[in-house]
Amino acid sequence: MRFDNRFVTELPGEPIARPGRRQVMGALWSAVDPTPVSAPRLIAGSAEVAALLEIDLATLASPEMVATLAGNCLLPGMRPWAANYGGHQFGNWAGQLGDGRAISLGEVARRDGSRLELQLKGAGPTPYSRTADGRAVLRSSIREFLCSEAMHHLGVPTTRALSLVGTGDAVVRDMFYDGNPRAEPGAIVCRVAPSFVRFGNFELPAARGDGALLAQLVDFTIARDFAHCDWNVAVEPDDAAALEVRRAAWFAEVCERTARLVAAWMRVGFVHGVMNTDNMSILGLTIDYGPYGWIDDFDLDWTPNTTDSRERRYRFGQQGAIAQWNLRCLAGAIASLFASTDPLHEGLAHFEAEWNRAEQSNAALKLGLAIEDSTALELMNALHPTLQSGEVDMTIFFRELSGLDPAAPSAALFEAAFHDEQIAARTQPALDSWLADYATALRREARPGAERRASMNRANPRFVLRNYLAQQAIDRVEAGDDRAVAELLDVLRHPYDEQAGREAFAARRPDWARNRAGCSMLSCSS
Repeated sequence: MRFDNRFVTELPGEPIARPGRRQVMGALWSAVDPTPVSAPRLIAGSAEVAALLEIDLATLASPEMVATLAGNCLLPGMRPWAANYGGHQFGNWAGQLGDGRAISLGEVARRDGSRLELQLKGAGPTPYSRTADGRAVLRSSIREFLCSEAMHHLGVPTTRALSLVGTGDAVVRDMFYDGNPRAEPGAIVCRVAPSFVRFGNFELPAARGDGALLAQLVDFTIARDFAHCDWNVAVEPDDAAALEVRRAAWFAEVCERTARLVAAWMRVGFVHGVMNTDNMSILGLTIDYGPYGWIDDFDLDWTPNTTDSRERRYRFGQQGAIAQWNLRCLAGAIASLFASTDPLHEGLAHFEAEWNRAEQSNAALKLGLAIEDSTALELMNALHPTLQSGEVDMTIFFRELSGLDPAAPSAALFEAAFHDEQIAARTQPALDSWLADYATALRREARPGAERRASMNRANPRFVLRNYLAQQAIDRVEAGDDRAVAELLDVLRHPYDEQAGREAFAARRPDWARNRAGCSMLSCSS
């Protein structure tokens, strides 16, 4: 691996590295080394991500590489740092935040011209560590490792995960924030992405009135991370008009990517749980997997985050609106770089147009109807109240829907999607009525059944990372069975296939998991 580390070579960092938490002014990063751990062991690795780095699983499992992925040593060319950024958390400006337990090792320059940044989450304290230790627990690390790869295989833009390493050290956390902390096994995930820059990177220098630093970061991000865009042409630093056009095109691109990202979450029933601006990727990637979840009982008001259980700011049905709110925060941060706010309003209009297009596309793909026909979105919106009142399992319902016979639609097809017979009986009249309308639309289009089913099954996964499945894997690893992560990951590699013999992984959440910690809602504790 060859490292060029453009983030730290081209952008200003702290002039002197020193320990301790602090406010870092006039700098976008701080040099910091990972803190070694006592007994690193490789619990799981991603063969696909290893291949992107041109290494194999045998190399990944070598003592030298495991030591590197645990933060115990560095490879030649690595230059570790923690990024400095701020953010709006739950709608309020939080000031400086930064990489509190993430340390980037370096940027790998690949032979095809692309780059991949390697970042260790849980590698020790940084100047931005709010809780001082900079570590992560095993349970949250397993969830991040699995979800990063599961989302990729679902076709959702995401950061990736190369490895999951147990540290051999205990980490004390108060899982429920109820005054009962306990020691848990620690772990480190190596996250991989072209960039980990997020909205909050721009918000912090803007909030501090550091316009020169803000402009430097914007232009660097455009040059490094958006070089492939056809609008990205070289601009002279003193050509203010051309610079503004370039920056406006960049902001519009960020808005469009963000719309496509969140629409992809909605298609597969994913709820991020913590859509703070410091958790929004400038590349339109899913980033920072904390208390996420997949919809089990369909509920537009559901959030997996116990911290958000009262306000439900980041609930499933509001993710599009929150993404737009976050983009307005980003627009406000970079507004000083424009002569007027018109280009920013135009960029936000790009979000709305792309969101509307993606919503209609999602509805058509999930229902097996023509994308250009507004009937699909009308049918989808009409279906939601029935799914919600019936507490219907979203993933199972839409997967089974592909098997519907338009000549004889029957609610019996969806028996496995209901957890309660009485609720199912109460829901049946409304569902029957909707199915009749849907069957009419299918007959009108007269699309061949096999073609429609194949298309729907490419949009509606059979397997998703339900929280109870992740918790079962966590339980097994904590009991000493590391195979659990690799076994579950192997299922999640093929989410749209039937996978005979693995039906148990597609089952709805069992009753024992409805209220068990980790199987439904989760806290931010990690």
